[in-house]
Amino acid sequence: MKKTSEELTPKPADEKPEELTPKPADEKPEVIFVGNKPPMSYVLAIITALSSGANKEITLKARGRAITTAVDVAEITRNRFVKDLKVSKIAIGTAEMPPREGENRTRMVSTMEITLSKA
Repeated sequence: MKKTSEELTPKPADEKPEELTPKPADEKPEVIFVGNKPPMSYVLAIITALSSGANKEITLKARGRAITTAVDVAEITRNRFVKDLKVSKIAIGTAEMPPREGENRTRMVSTMEITLSKA
């Protein structure tokens, strides 16, 4: 089987496939996953993302017990630090998690997404 000259010429190393190129910041909001850290760590992450100027919308994602921390983070940020920050959207749901070691059933875990936008 003969290869054409187009197949034989190497592609430049700096050429990225279309699906790997980053999207513009205004197209997709920044996402912060809330976990076990103290709430002020996430508050600082929100303030840093907003002060960069690239994002006007930030989404906090949490599941399970971290949902309470995510709500605390959103309220602390809104009430103490960024007064013109508004909750634009709240989405709740359930995710099916694989069984833990020694268990045989999958388990359902609550999820929440809080979208904050700067006015």
